[in-house]
Amino acid sequence: MTATVATTGQQSETQAFEHQTRGRWLDKWEPDNTEFWEAGGKKTARKNLIFSVFAENLGFSIWVIWGTVVTSMGLAGFDFLAGLGKGNPTAVSNALLLTSTPTLVGAALRIPYTFAIPKFGGRAFTAFSAAMLLIPTIGLAYFVNQPETPMWVFMVLAALAGVGGGNFSSSMANISFFFPEGKKGAALGINAAGGNLGVAQTQLVLPLLITLGTHIMAKDAAGYRFGITLSVLVWIPFILVATFGALRYMDSIGTAKSDGKSYKLALTNRHTWIMSFLYIGTFGSFIGFSFAFPTLIKANFPDLAKIGWITTLGNLAFLGALVGSFSRPFGGWVSDKVGGAKMTVFVFGGMSVAVALIMAALEMKSFPLYLAAFLVLFILTGIGNGSTYRMIPSIFSAEAKKYASEHGMDISEATASARRQAGAAIGVIGAIGASGGYVLQQALRLSNINFGSMTPAFWAYAGAFLVMGAVTWFFYLRSSFATGRISSLAYANV
Repeated sequence: MTATVATTGQQSETQAFEHQTRGRWLDKWEPDNTEFWEAGGKKTARKNLIFSVFAENLGFSIWVIWGTVVTSMGLAGFDFLAGLGKGNPTAVSNALLLTSTPTLVGAALRIPYTFAIPKFGGRAFTAFSAAMLLIPTIGLAYFVNQPETPMWVFMVLAALAGVGGGNFSSSMANISFFFPEGKKGAALGINAAGGNLGVAQTQLVLPLLITLGTHIMAKDAAGYRFGITLSVLVWIPFILVATFGALRYMDSIGTAKSDGKSYKLALTNRHTWIMSFLYIGTFGSFIGFSFAFPTLIKANFPDLAKIGWITTLGNLAFLGALVGSFSRPFGGWVSDKVGGAKMTVFVFGGMSVAVALIMAALEMKSFPLYLAAFLVLFILTGIGNGSTYRMIPSIFSAEAKKYASEHGMDISEATASARRQAGAAIGVIGAIGASGGYVLQQALRLSNINFGSMTPAFWAYAGAFLVMGAVTWFFYLRSSFATGRISSLAYANV
């Protein structure tokens, strides 16, 4: 783009950005070029970020919808979930199947969803992934009004809701191409936070809509079915707007296309797997505890149900996802200033301390301390999500620049290749991190079954966080790293 501007002047540059507003492929995109960025690149990048955040937010909302819906389906007349509120083992088992299925499917889809960006372009695939959300929502709204529907049908619908979890990786991979190195952390943090916020809004809004439905109808099976239907259909207009907005206003970057080697290089790069391990600790903890928090509160403090203000607020579990979502862009922003690796080490240390405070709160039977410690843990997971995602493009960029310098390659070509590799790595890292949320919940369940308490699982988490902090230091902060595979200048920005 720089060469084009230099030879054809301001008119060609203006035409290029008019081409972008029509949502077609951009043949040239150089966000690290200051002249290009200020001449219109910044405006285009921000426009794409806005519509990306909107679509991803809806993806998360539909992804976690089953966590709330299953709690009312027994009351809605579905026998396989009858008695869930009384601890019926069969109902609890069935509920866990329905809530864990979207988690696993969403994690698995994150890899192909990332690969789809170079293949189909950010504009087309964002519209497609948003439109896909209509299938699980309309399907659930229809079948929930058929009391004789067997459980396997809802299992299929729950699996289809997993498409919302896949949206994260495609969205993050796409946005990573739009912003310069110095602004990636904040941009990716905002994009991810907008998606993560969908967890909190679903956990808050759905119970209120289901309750509203029972007040409009009656507090019987038909009333609960109406409430569930209302809570599901409310997302349809927003999904349609997200689909139209992506098609009308977003762009696709031509240089984001795969060079045929990017995915293989990313998958064979050890840093992809190291960062995947670290992301289990940050995002895996965020999504795992987001799903588990309502159960943990009820299991450890059952008397809270008798307190009126708790009932009025619905479920305090939404607070965890809320603060974790808002803290994510802060993690990316600070990482742009001080370095993602430094922030990540701080996060893992703080998460271990937060777990210790949670254990102390349980020993003291103090709900205020328990809630405060958990909110600190959620805040740290959000900051860690931002800092780890800031590290990914920095690591790949640093390695590419060093390789180019040592082998006489063109630096711009190496940088473009690094971006494609980082985009591919994001899919793998996001998938493994999301699957960590499933592992975390299973650890809690198995600890409770085998030891009669979740305490061993929590202490195991504290130890794992310390190990992850040590891994971050070993690979990305110790002094030998600066003179090893990545140059000292690049190291300073990791």
